Amino acid sequence: MKKVIAGVIVCVALFSAAVVWASATKRLDPGTQMCRIFNQVTLWEGREIFQNSCKTCHFTGNDQGASFIHTESKSMKGWNRVFYKKYPQCAKNGEWDNLSQEQLLLLNDYLFRYAQDAYDPYDASDCG
Repeated sequence: MKKVIAGVIVCVALFSAAVVWASATKRLDPGTQMCRIFNQVTLWEGREIFQNSCKTCHFTGNDQGASFIHTESKSMKGWNRVFYKKYPQCAKNGEWDNLSQEQLLLLNDYLFRYAQDAYDPYDASDCG
């Protein structure tokens, strides 16, 4: 019986941690080791960079060979890893050189905030 109760407590703790993490309003940037606070203006700027820079190649049926991406293509940790390690082909071939460091941070903020594990149906701040 004690094992069952301990298991339930662990599950509740993990679920609670996931809910808190899922409704992120900030992130620790691994490259700069700075805490990035999200607001509507910076998230909108990140969205604009995504639409005007990334989606010009990463759309369905493109002829550049770029895979389709959207914000939910990766988890929060996954998007941080993309920008920290700079392993995508577009980062390696210099296409990210057209973006400033601040633009890359805004883009990472946007993708992190709306990643596949970001939506929390129990958080009213995610509505509307």
